[in-house]
Amino acid sequence: MADPIVTEPVGDVDNPSAFSPDELGFMCGIEVHQQLATGKLHSRQPGVLYDVTIDTVPDQWPRFQRRLRAARGEGGAIDIAARFESRRNRSFVYVQSPNAGLIELDEQPPLPHDRDAVEIALTVSALLEAKPVTMLQTMRKTVVDGSNTSGFQRTSLISVDGVLQTKTGPVGIDVLCLEEDSARKLDTVSTANGEKVIYNLDRLGLPLIEIATSPDVVSPEHAQETSKALGRCLRQTRKVRRGLGSIRQDLNVSLACGDRVEIKGCQDLSWIPRIIRLEMARQLHFYRLANELRQSMDLPPLPPDRRLDDPSVEQEVSLSVHKRLPLVLEDVSQCFAACDSQMVKSGLDKGSVMLALPLPGLSGKFGVKAMDVEGAQLPRLGRELAGAAKLAGVKGVFHSDELPAYGIDLEQVNLVRAQLSLDDADGFVLCLAPKWQAELALESVLDRARMAWHRIAQEVRNVVVKKGAPEDGTTSPMRPLPGGARMYPETDVPVFALTDERWQSVVDNMPMTDDERKLRLSSYDISDDQGQQLLARELDDTFVHFANDLPHKGWASVLLENDTANPELCAAVLQVKEAGLITRESINEIIEHFDSNLPTKEEIAQYGEANGFKPADEGDLSAIIQSIVAERADFVKERGMGAMGPLMGVVMQAVGAADGKVVSTLLREAIQKLSE
Repeated sequence: MADPIVTEPVGDVDNPSAFSPDELGFMCGIEVHQQLATGKLHSRQPGVLYDVTIDTVPDQWPRFQRRLRAARGEGGAIDIAARFESRRNRSFVYVQSPNAGLIELDEQPPLPHDRDAVEIALTVSALLEAKPVTMLQTMRKTVVDGSNTSGFQRTSLISVDGVLQTKTGPVGIDVLCLEEDSARKLDTVSTANGEKVIYNLDRLGLPLIEIATSPDVVSPEHAQETSKALGRCLRQTRKVRRGLGSIRQDLNVSLACGDRVEIKGCQDLSWIPRIIRLEMARQLHFYRLANELRQSMDLPPLPPDRRLDDPSVEQEVSLSVHKRLPLVLEDVSQCFAACDSQMVKSGLDKGSVMLALPLPGLSGKFGVKAMDVEGAQLPRLGRELAGAAKLAGVKGVFHSDELPAYGIDLEQVNLVRAQLSLDDADGFVLCLAPKWQAELALESVLDRARMAWHRIAQEVRNVVVKKGAPEDGTTSPMRPLPGGARMYPETDVPVFALTDERWQSVVDNMPMTDDERKLRLSSYDISDDQGQQLLARELDDTFVHFANDLPHKGWASVLLENDTANPELCAAVLQVKEAGLITRESINEIIEHFDSNLPTKEEIAQYGEANGFKPADEGDLSAIIQSIVAERADFVKERGMGAMGPLMGVVMQAVGAADGKVVSTLLREAIQKLSE
């Protein structure tokens, strides 16, 4: 590890693209979570995902309501993240999809691991040159945000100490685990007694491979490169799920002047460099703000490298800040009796209260909304305080730097200041909500405000998403960074040995590399574009399986045009077409008609004939084409072969069901004959 940084960090927060990662003591590791294309990990339920929303969930799907509480870990302590979640006063509703049984409802013990999932995890371990563990011990990882009905996630360590090769350099693989995916959130509803979160259980229990890298990522761009390389490695097995949400990246980012933050929600790899650089800007901004606040109270400055922190100094600063910012909450609802804000009026009429939290010495430190050179919101304390409050379920808070605004005028601001006995250097935060919720929100705000004198908190943050995509690459607080207390052994799943024989079997049966797949396709008579598309959509195995009995280019086209259909059906329909019993133009429609069924070739031909898809007799075709060409002889003589395009449409309209390739050949012959 490099020596601690002793000089002040350099960089303009409003231009994070110009940051030097090396000079700022940048460190980054990546966690990838990839769904596997198997059944569920600890139940024998199918791994089906249902395309439903809160508005389209079938009425016949049962619903169950639960509350969760934090349990003590193996060491007797309650994990910090679990303790935080348990204070949020939330209840959970679980919608039981058809692939969710008693295990998903936590009413039956789990079954042993899905064998296919273990094999895939071992294969990925071998691809990453990781060393498998000798005994597979399932652990429980405490999760009390409601996404697991049991209150924990089952996870098993598979291998350690691997390496991923990237163009920028090798990246170590610390661990590879096999774990259960969580339930999918459908909706969150606010109630007088707290939030009610509704989950769909279809995803709960799907097997996930989790890969955690060492902090060997040297730049934001290298993080993107590493994520892509990990994705390619996983897809090499051809046994992982594809599509939005099937793979998720978490970024562990820190600067020397900051601390480790885990960022979730990085599904679009193109956003990774931007997200990381904005986190770098956030950490740099709050380091500088901490020293500015310390200077205002004559407190020792924060070192430019966290490795130089003195615990006794930080304790001294913490005691001073707690004295400066005590927990004082005051009901200031009367100050807003004449407020013109419809939101405030409506809230007070419904029984909410306006609570105020005085924050001495922080006037002017919260900041107001401003943008960096690339249009992302600049970091500011006020936004962090609002993020902390939202974790209690409120929609937001008001702080003194942004008031008067939102229908709150100067008169109300002055009334609040008078009631709280504040001077011009003091700030305050307001929260309009039911009393219990406003208290919880402002307690979270106070904790976050006190952190402003210290290095940024180790926490989990989420990319801010609007309309299904990152808003600008900024993040919001999600929960404290979990510790070791969240993990303890799972006693319901037996331990089993990963034998040398099993590992050797995996090593001896490795999947083909991308280069080997390209080489295999090069032996078939298909275009370069078809080959690239088959590889990109992972259809090359299917193509090769049926290719010996079919025309290569035609089979590639049919497969690419119907990549979600049953390949046996696609191959059978193409064979019927090659026998001259249906037209090329009817293939896709016939495949769509039979869908998941697998008819005989005779049934396909009968359906084609009954629906006008049987090609016209070639003799009749020739006569019709010759007649059309003769009628337009002057046009043909004038245009020559240029008449092909215009006449092709005329002929196809006249002949109805016909093979376009046959029509094209006969039309070409007729034009050439007339032109001689």
